[in-house]
Amino acid sequence: MTAPSLTPFAHTLRIYWEDTDAGGVVFYANYLKLFERARTEWLRSMGFGQEELRMQTGAIFIVSQTSVRYLRPARLDDLLRVTVELRHAGQASMTIAQVAWRGDERVAEGEIRIGCVDAQSFRPRRIPDPLLQAMATHLPT
Repeated sequence: MTAPSLTPFAHTLRIYWEDTDAGGVVFYANYLKLFERARTEWLRSMGFGQEELRMQTGAIFIVSQTSVRYLRPARLDDLLRVTVELRHAGQASMTIAQVAWRGDERVAEGEIRIGCVDAQSFRPRRIPDPLLQAMATHLPT
């Protein structure tokens, strides 16, 4: 992953028992949940709650592709900072780079491709204009 040209959004969260496996290490699939929480807070920081977006526009987001690299184990009670960096925003999809940090140490990193679909039909649709405009300010130059 390349260095960001803008300061990425960051969400801090604690690792709970439910996030770990029997060895007290974060279960690998749960990093996708941590990334999801951070992306949801990123949208909220721009003024877009996902339920409100669905109710007002009929738009919802679906994950269409993920890639995650696991670099170090995160453990029970760790405090992680999960960053969100918009890499690409198209008319109906976006690509986001995310990193889970423990202090200055990268724990996991991933790239997530997200599509915008109609909540009723699940057919691709345009990302609502106000959100596209807000996301434009988060794109690297």
